[in-house]
Amino acid sequence: MARAPTTADAFNAVAEPRRRDILNYLALAERSVSEIVDALEMEQPSVSKHLRVLKDVGLVDARREGRQMLYRVNALAIRPLWEWTTTFERLWRHQLVKVKENAEKKTNL
Repeated sequence: MARAPTTADAFNAVAEPRRRDILNYLALAERSVSEIVDALEMEQPSVSKHLRVLKDVGLVDARREGRQMLYRVNALAIRPLWEWTTTFERLWRHQLVKVKENAEKKTNL
């Protein structure tokens, strides 16, 4: 079965690690392409390509200020990603409890 294109939805878009890096960087503040390029040490064409994908799936918004485009995270669009990952929170918590219990058992032996 062929994989869906990265522009199909938010889940496919964030499958790319560099896009996640960009989202993490944009999480705190609105940024220009040049700021992203400098901070993440990526080439400008690559950043622009990734931003286009993120914008196409709605994960980032853009606005023009003079000659620059400024990008920011669209929190509402990220919510489905967050909701999906939180379904696993209970499992992760349970696994951590088991790891701690096993570690305690080993130290008590």
